[in-house]
This record gives sequence, structure tokens and C-alpha cells, in this order.
Amino acid sequence: MKLSQITKLTRRNFAKLASAGASVSALPGILKAQQAPSQNVAGANSRINVACVGFSDRFKGALLPSFLKSKEELNFDIVALADLWSVRREEGQAAIESKIGHGIDVYKSDEELYEKAKNVDAVIISTADFQHAMHTVHAVKSGKDSYTEKPLAEDMDAANAVLDAVNEARKANNRGGAIVQIGSQRRSGKAYHIANEYIRSGKFGDITYVDLCWNVNQPQRWRRGDLPSKLKEADTDWKRWLLDRPQVKFDPRKYLEFRLFWPYSSGIPGQWMCHQIDTVSWFTGFDYPRWAMAGGGIYAWKDGRQSADTFTTIFEYGPDDDQNKGFQVVFSSRQHNSARGNVEKYHSKIGTIDLIKGTVSNEGVERAKLETTKLSESEAASTAADTGAGNMEIDHMRNWMECVRSRKQPNAPVEAGYSHAVALVMSNASMREGMRAAFDKATRQVMVGGKPFKGF
Repeated sequence: MKLSQITKLTRRNFAKLASAGASVSALPGILKAQQAPSQNVAGANSRINVACVGFSDRFKGALLPSFLKSKEELNFDIVALADLWSVRREEGQAAIESKIGHGIDVYKSDEELYEKAKNVDAVIISTADFQHAMHTVHAVKSGKDSYTEKPLAEDMDAANAVLDAVNEARKANNRGGAIVQIGSQRRSGKAYHIANEYIRSGKFGDITYVDLCWNVNQPQRWRRGDLPSKLKEADTDWKRWLLDRPQVKFDPRKYLEFRLFWPYSSGIPGQWMCHQIDTVSWFTGFDYPRWAMAGGGIYAWKDGRQSADTFTTIFEYGPDDDQNKGFQVVFSSRQHNSARGNVEKYHSKIGTIDLIKGTVSNEGVERAKLETTKLSESEAASTAADTGAGNMEIDHMRNWMECVRSRKQPNAPVEAGYSHAVALVMSNASMREGMRAAFDKATRQVMVGGKPFKGF
């Protein structure tokens, strides 16, 4: 199954390199009425008003600074904030107002925002991992464009719902429909664009193996210290936070440390693997793997978490009609020892592309003619622990803002998020069920043991 064509890239000069499922109605809480898009977006020079949905550390540390870099030039503004927790609303309001120099409106939920705010054209969504897809559905069905943090979805029902909602919006009007950018910022990285074009040019030959690794030594990663003790159920909306997840007793750790607990996040694969596996789909044109085998466990940090602190997935990619063609991808990650660090290497019979170093070389190949060549003079990949506003984050946000104006599809459209969501769910299914997982394109479900994987 081919998704909509990924954003076409401007051809570059390769001289240097050559030398070297479910329907929307099935998900509760989704807005029923589709509102007309704001008229502000239509004007070539009119101001675009944006709201923050979910005042997170990611928004504060990376998304907001990236937005501010292009805000004045592109005539954008932030006018509102929606967050379920009263403390976050107060902190978010103060932080945003201090940066933009004027007051903003605050709302207790994204749905209240769409019902009451009349001046919002687009939103930046940085809520809990499992909420991204449904919150994007809310935005799209309310006629808003969206910058949505990754992972797009942690289950196939949500992934299918958001893909359907965006496609319906595209069909409903002639202005490009909803402009949805997924927070896979590698798709706006200069070195990654050059690598993509180099691979697609055929000069690198057929990819035979992809080595992906993301190791850190961070015992407190995704822990929030004493913050959970400050969260009171009366100060938030626990049932609304749960969305389509099982109705369970209020737990401040799950609310604030959601990346440690299933089914609110898959942890390592949802946070780190989906960044690296996204480039595989982008560079090769394969929307999802043929199969996945995964394993992992909690071997180091016995702190009540449910997400693995050590995780490995083996993927096989290739054409559906020829099982003898393709390549293997191995992703591994651990949170308790940073040896080997970050690795993103693409191998062929000709040589190796190293996206962390930003080079093409003859590494591992005897008598190869390739010489080590830089992909880009600027940054290649960010390091594992950096979550700030680097060049790729800034460029990625700017790309979305430009597309909101032009109505062209951004570098990481919803189809890109859908692809990494499929790989993510396949990894989860395999690890949790102990069997190989595959994607059924007819039912749009990940299958394991002959059954669709629901996960919760």
C-alpha cells in the first residue's frame, strides 16, 4: 500500500557525492461538528493565530523557541493555550506571554478551545504520546492546521482515524485541506535531504542493512522528581486525559511520567525509534516494514515503570511482490549505558552513509571507489539527549508555518507519521506478544499470531 506521495524535494547538485481502520466515529470524545476554517488563513498577508495544545517541556524548550524564530517574519502569533491541568495553564500562560509580549486566552481542554475561540487558525500539539492522533483529529475536524509532535500514534485505530480525518479535509476544500506537520524534524535537516536524494539517485546502490542505535545513561529520563506529588485530581480532568484508554484510578505518575507506562506510551520506540525509522521509510519509499521482531525488558531501572529500559527491534523492508529483495534494519536502545551512543548508518555493497557524522564513505567495503565526503557543512543529526531548539527543529517549524500560508504539504505530512506509527505498533505488538508482527494493508491493522494487536 502506498500512502500519498511524500513531499518532493528540490534536486541538488550531487557532484561531490558522486565522487565518493477505524472510523473517526469509533473514537470517543471527537468533535461531531466540522467547523469552517478561519478566514485569516486565506489572506496572503493576514496574521496567522496559533494556540498551544498541551504546555509541555517539549513545547517550552523546543517548539516555542522554534516558533519565535520565524514568528515576526511570517506574521504569526500565539493567542491561546489549552491544558487540562490548572498549574500548567498558569505556568504556560506566564511563559508564553513573557515571550510574545501580550496576553493570551486559556482553556481547560482542546475541545473548549475549538468551541469558544474564534480567532485561532492553527495549533501546536504537544500532549501525551497516546493523545497526539486524537487531538489532531479534534483540530482537523475543527478546521485548524496542526503541528503535531511525534509519535503520531501508539495504536492503529488512532493512526487510521487521523489519516482519515486529514484525507477527508483534503477532499472537502480546494485549499490543501488541513496542513498537518508531524514533529519528525529530520525531514527538515539539510544533511538528511541530501542523503535522501543521493540514495534515490542510485549512486549508493541498493541498501542492504541499516544500523540504528540510541543509547543513553539517564536514570531519571522521563521521571519528574517530586512533581507528581503536586498534581491533584481536582486540578485536572483525569477522564478526559484518558481519552480512549481504559478508565482506571487516578495516578499522577501516569499523568506526568506517561512515557514510563503502557498504554500511554511505548517509551523508547515511541520517543526515539520513530525518529530514526522515519528516515528509512523516507529514503527508500517503503511505507512500512514487511515484518518486525522485537524484545526488551526492565533490566536496570526498577522504579515501577512498565516501559522497557532496554529494547531491540529487527525489521525487514522490501517490496511485497518479491520476498527475495529488501534489506534488514536493526534498532537498539538502552537507557543505562551510553556506550556506542547514537548510530544511523546505511550500508550497501558500495559503502556507508553515516548520518550522525554526515558522511558518505567506503567504510566496511574493500576496494570501493567512494571517498569520505561530507553530506552537509551544517549539522547532521542531533545527539541522543538533546531536546532543545536545534537547527532542524527551527527549520521544521518554519516549514510548517510557510505551508500554512502556501497551503502546500509540509516536509513531514500525516503520511510520514502514519508510516512510523505502523513500525512502532509492529514493534510493540511483537515485544508484548513474543511473536513476529506484520501489517495487514486490507484491514489497516498490525497482526500478531493471526489477530489484530490492540494493546489495551
